[in-house]
Amino acid sequence: MTTVLQQAADARVAAIDLAAATRSDKDRALLLMADRLVERAADIVAANEVDVTNGRTGGLSEAMIDRLTLTPARVEAMAEGLRELAALPDPVGDVVRGSTLANGLELRQVRVPFGVVGIIYEGRPNVTADAAGICLKSGNAVLLRGSGSALSSNAAIVSVLRKAVADSGLPADTIQLLDATSRDSVKELMRARGLVDVLIPRGGASLIKTVVEESTVPVIETGVGNCHVYVDEAADLEKALAVAVNSKTQRLSTCNTAESLLVHAAIADRFLPLVLPELADAGVTVHGDPQVAAYDPAVVPATEEDWGREYLSADLAVAIVDSLDDAVDHIRRYGSGHTEAIVSESVTATRHFTARVDAAAVMVNASTRFTDGGEFGFGAEIGISTQKLHARGPMGLPELTSTKYVVTGNGHIRR
Repeated sequence: MTTVLQQAADARVAAIDLAAATRSDKDRALLLMADRLVERAADIVAANEVDVTNGRTGGLSEAMIDRLTLTPARVEAMAEGLRELAALPDPVGDVVRGSTLANGLELRQVRVPFGVVGIIYEGRPNVTADAAGICLKSGNAVLLRGSGSALSSNAAIVSVLRKAVADSGLPADTIQLLDATSRDSVKELMRARGLVDVLIPRGGASLIKTVVEESTVPVIETGVGNCHVYVDEAADLEKALAVAVNSKTQRLSTCNTAESLLVHAAIADRFLPLVLPELADAGVTVHGDPQVAAYDPAVVPATEEDWGREYLSADLAVAIVDSLDDAVDHIRRYGSGHTEAIVSESVTATRHFTARVDAAAVMVNASTRFTDGGEFGFGAEIGISTQKLHARGPMGLPELTSTKYVVTGNGHIRR
């Protein structure tokens, strides 16, 4: 048995004990994990510095370096995410629905863990703690396959977490880190059907596409974020300016960052002279259609590729649209189904937009940056699903469970 399959088998054994763990068992482990991360923050940051140095030498973009970098404050944020998870209700055992049948049988549909969850992710070592915590709280053992760029960081974090879990009385193999130095580990994880119950890819479009198309293990698809902000003709320009700029610039390297701005033609003369200088001051390069370019010589002509790109950088595609329906059509053609926003004071327009835009989250007069498990009050999220089966949007604890039917009788037999 290869190392990955052996780790998956070990995780399956751990999952049996974890499924029976009480909320207090799991919360005790999470709080100890958080404390240990803070205690070992200096060691984790030192390991991360090795990865950052290697990343810069290897030519990683600044957006990827930002995702990779850990600071004491970011380690504390990871620990706080685990504490927040401990404070959340345990979904395992929740009754989704129940009834007493006509024959007297008591029927309950209850939440249960998946069992073993595999997560393939790129760059961001904070995902290691988030994923480990949310899987543990939802009763799942987890196999973590991070990227080679975060090799030292992930190893340091998982070492701390495994020791904390074992010290809390739960199986250490609840959390395992797979080899990130070889692509074979990804292939083996994708083929571990029967040992791994579900696979979740977090990363760029090519990674997600590969996992979805090649995995024999069921996949929950997390998608890229080509998010749009549409400024309607009935928009409050002050609100529109704040939402558009924040959606793009609050943090460049996240999937809920806006990558396209659509402006209704009726207010372009008033809004573009406001927003283009703000974006320029923030260091954003605007890729615009010919109408947008007429407002500022610094605008770079947009290509067809620009409309569908997830930049993850200080770039923004900007277009003028003639109507609300044109904006919706543009979004349906180029959007990735992640997050779309409208800024408008018209109830009719916002209802029209929210009904017709096909996305996991639709924002009305609010930044796209709010599509996040923490911001939604879910605690640390496992990812943002852009598919339509089982889970959609930020995946919190309930989304990391399945259900089973428990039927209770009193010697009932079927006649």
